[in-house]
Amino acid sequence: MSTRPPSDDSDEQSSDDELTDWPPGNSDQHESSPPWIPLGIVGILAVAIGWFFRPWLHGLIYAVYTTPLLLFGIVAGSIAAWATARAGGGVETVVNAFTSNDHTITPLRVGVVVLVITAFALMPVANAVAGVTLSDQTMSQTATVERLDDVDADNPRIVTRAVADRYASNTLNRPQYRVGDTDISVVNGTPYWAAPLAPDGLFNKITKRQAGTVLVDVTTQQANVRSVDGELETGVGTIFHRNYRWELLKSQAYLVDYGDPKMVIHNNTQYIAVPYSEPTFHLTPLPHSTPQWGGVAVIDPSGSIETLSPSEATASPILDNQQLYPENLALQSVAATKYRNGILNTYTSHEDEIEIAPLPGDENDQPFFILSESGPQYVVAVEPYGNAQGLQELWTIDGQNGTFERYVPADSLFGPQRAADLVRQSAPQTDWDRFTPAEPILTVIDDREYWQVRVVPEDNSGIAYVAFVDARSGDVDSFEQTDAITQFLGGETPVETPTETDPTDTTAGAPTVIVQRVAENGTVIETMTVYDDESVEIRTPTNSTAGTENATARAPGS
Repeated sequence: MSTRPPSDDSDEQSSDDELTDWPPGNSDQHESSPPWIPLGIVGILAVAIGWFFRPWLHGLIYAVYTTPLLLFGIVAGSIAAWATARAGGGVETVVNAFTSNDHTITPLRVGVVVLVITAFALMPVANAVAGVTLSDQTMSQTATVERLDDVDADNPRIVTRAVADRYASNTLNRPQYRVGDTDISVVNGTPYWAAPLAPDGLFNKITKRQAGTVLVDVTTQQANVRSVDGELETGVGTIFHRNYRWELLKSQAYLVDYGDPKMVIHNNTQYIAVPYSEPTFHLTPLPHSTPQWGGVAVIDPSGSIETLSPSEATASPILDNQQLYPENLALQSVAATKYRNGILNTYTSHEDEIEIAPLPGDENDQPFFILSESGPQYVVAVEPYGNAQGLQELWTIDGQNGTFERYVPADSLFGPQRAADLVRQSAPQTDWDRFTPAEPILTVIDDREYWQVRVVPEDNSGIAYVAFVDARSGDVDSFEQTDAITQFLGGETPVETPTETDPTDTTAGAPTVIVQRVAENGTVIETMTVYDDESVEIRTPTNSTAGTENATARAPGS
């Protein structure tokens, strides 16, 4: 009979512990290693990278900065997480408190709930409160006027933005560049659609700079395009480290809202002007902020940046007659006046509530920048809330100093939508599937209000004609030639240009032949005048080998 040696319980337990702790010493090392060192290194690297690329983070940071309730929610969540870590023994406790399946109430979870409630429940209320504050500020600083300024008849706004883009692209003959976004710039007293000549394609963006500025004359129907050449050290549409916005956010004020860049030509030198707004904070009834004009940043061709206050920008000779007041701020301020009778009114009776009038046409959103007899202005047409489309008010904002004025018509006036409909009704022969009314702008001529409406092809290839709709009677006058348009704006009766079908005596230098490009349905697409010292050459392609058949016609008497 064999006997089994008694088991050694202590040896078995020791063996189990050794297997559990394999490799030896790992458990002690894990417990003793400080977790904050690698986290600290990662945090420092993240902060350094974020600081260098802070222009790319501006949108998010500025949104949080200008939304105090959201900022308070983030701070509350961070404090709750810190409190949990202090009470529970470190980062692991915080993570477990957030990811564990139990329903224990922890400070971290409370902080997250507070943040969510703040962001999704109180934010709409805070935005409405901010709208009321901005409305009160705007209404208190706005003068109500009985008449509008007459338009500058010598500098009418004829060419729309979409047509200007087409004109500029059609004349571009530099394959490495493209035409950037257009905005109106005043050069030697004449308004132009100005666009940066920016590098096109990734390789060119990396290797090239902005090469100049393209100018399209606003005051004539013809494609009057010219360019100002010269590279800009800091420009538009370039690689990030040579981009105007990168430089502004790296070297100038960061917690501001920079608007769209505007090309300015002064003494044949190119500048980039960037109006900007900055927030003003309010504590009651809920923490919120409202924007106000902060100034204008001016960048010269060498890349040097000068930040001007509103008063300094107004006095600058470089910025004379330019758009200095931020156009987004102008539109936002007018739109906020829907809260003039309080928040509840916008959900109940809608008394005197307004809305920005929607407009037909491509890329023709308000505000419109025009030159009036008193200087450059933004104009914003508003209509009553709801389905009503009459003109409720017309707001004008001085483009140089930001002075607001509000015109409330004493009589009932047609709104811009109705004006566009009247233009369509006045020309039933026009194929309105191929043409569209665009940019209805209320214009005062001899103290009478007219909607000045441009009629453009769907492809924005030009201006077919300009119609003036009497805002009271609905009468429509249409003109195809720039001279007739300026005469009407000046209060004169336009003189019809003599044509072959209506011969009259002509004076020296007057046009004697009118050439029209006409669609199949008889619609005049484009008109050109031919003078007595000019001729018209018509080229008709036949095929690739036969070349062309040419016909030359000369004006009578030439």
